[in-house]
Amino acid sequence: MTYVEDELTSQPECWTRAAAEAAGHRPALPAPGERVAIVGCGTSYFMAQAAAALREGAGQGETDAFAASEFPHGRSYDRVVALTRSGTTTEVLELLGKSRPGTRTTAVTADPHTPVVDAADDLVVLDYADERSVVQTRFATTALTLLRAHLGLHTDTVVADAGTALSEPLPQGLADCTQFTFLGRGWTVGLANEAALKMREASLSWTEAYPAMEYRHGPISVTTRGTATWMLGSAPEGLAGQVRATGALWIEGGLDPLAELVRAQRLAVAVAAAGGLDPDRPRHLTRSVILTP
Repeated sequence: MTYVEDELTSQPECWTRAAAEAAGHRPALPAPGERVAIVGCGTSYFMAQAAAALREGAGQGETDAFAASEFPHGRSYDRVVALTRSGTTTEVLELLGKSRPGTRTTAVTADPHTPVVDAADDLVVLDYADERSVVQTRFATTALTLLRAHLGLHTDTVVADAGTALSEPLPQGLADCTQFTFLGRGWTVGLANEAALKMREASLSWTEAYPAMEYRHGPISVTTRGTATWMLGSAPEGLAGQVRATGALWIEGGLDPLAELVRAQRLAVAVAAAGGLDPDRPRHLTRSVILTP
């Protein structure tokens, strides 16, 4: 078993623990009414997208998500939350070091012995969700679960659905497809982006992600027999029929969207294995991106 296989199967336990600990982390997490930016790189950026949409949708306050390298330093925020598994990513550390006076910063990390400890005002450590694989799975989803629970949006059903996602077979024929598209709406757009990234990283697959309503504005033109389109969350009316008419395989998940992401992680590992690839060591990637002059 690869590291990533072991790590992704432990997600239900990690989510349960993060949800139970959320109240204890409240002082370090955004308060209702604060203007907040959530930042990250790669997988963490996509989790930031999901968390920002959830928070603003819950009426907790204006919330933006940015790739750390694209943060608009001219804007004013009450708090910046940085998601960083390693605590060493160059762009995140630089952003925190340039924070505006009066802006509180929080780092959510897996390693409390890294430079981010000194770079942020507040720290949330999810060391039990750390990973040995380069490909992120459980840290990212556990960080999102923490933020979801902080908003009062986590339920036991989410964990139960994750168990189902791990135990049920993947849809027949899915792993044999040659191209994959993931779709989302609202907070699940970030999850769709992350599902596509997992497929690229682990299996080198041709993979795309779009907001579901935008998919029909051009991207559907590449959909055909031998491709798969996977909806995370509820699909817009009529979309399933349009995709099936192309000859593509349509996947509409009935689980909580975060649990659907677990199924996509499993797919990435399965396709990697079929291609003789090692998903723990993706091509050209490292656990943390540390830039040197």
